[in-house]
Amino acid sequence: MVFAHGFGCDQTMWRHVAPQFADRFTVVTFDYVGAGGSDVTAYDPDRYRTLDGYAQDVVEIGHALDLNDAIFVGHSVSAMIGALAAIRAPAMFGTLVMVCPSPRYVDDVGYPGGFSQADIDELIAALEENPLAWSASMAPAIMGTPDQPMLGAELTESFCRLDPRIASDFARAIFSADNRADLPKVAARTLILQCRQDILASEAIGAYVRDHVPDSEMVVLDATGHCPNLSAPDQVVAAMRAFL
Repeated sequence: MVFAHGFGCDQTMWRHVAPQFADRFTVVTFDYVGAGGSDVTAYDPDRYRTLDGYAQDVVEIGHALDLNDAIFVGHSVSAMIGALAAIRAPAMFGTLVMVCPSPRYVDDVGYPGGFSQADIDELIAALEENPLAWSASMAPAIMGTPDQPMLGAELTESFCRLDPRIASDFARAIFSADNRADLPKVAARTLILQCRQDILASEAIGAYVRDHVPDSEMVVLDATGHCPNLSAPDQVVAAMRAFL
């Protein structure tokens, strides 16, 4: 079972969830290039210009570990990275768990991405202009748990540890991505976990993913925000156990 973190995070974000499956599975966590304890010198802006570069990394990890019919659990952007990896190597991942996924963040005709292109341009410009201020304002909103301010503070600190150039590049890759056409290509059995009042991925987006991934089901957690692996780990674990 491979756990992949979202933007601004690292593998420690799975500390409340991943160990709960160690009795049944070999659990693997990792950091993308630029996150956590990764080797920043391995960063290649051309490779990581799109999410395909990150999906290629996941497939390479899978080959190194000789994975077959494994479970990939991806939070936020990693949900789509996992989908791309499963399309590339269908024998490698037989099951996907998508935690708060979004195949496209920009609104389109008949598709509620949640943001206009102007919103995205402004967001990335603010990140590039002052990464620390951006982190301090965005992280608590993304976490979406005002009753648990320590979680927003943890995510803020995690965002602040990012290399600014890599953070900017990754944000551009995420918010310019449109993976809607990839969803019907996913052959893996898929669980979609969605939260209420998620400013990045609404329930409508989760339903869109469910409706376009052939063998999928969605569970709406009794939780708010975009990071239930931190704010509601027991619910994440329970939903995953019921699905698996």
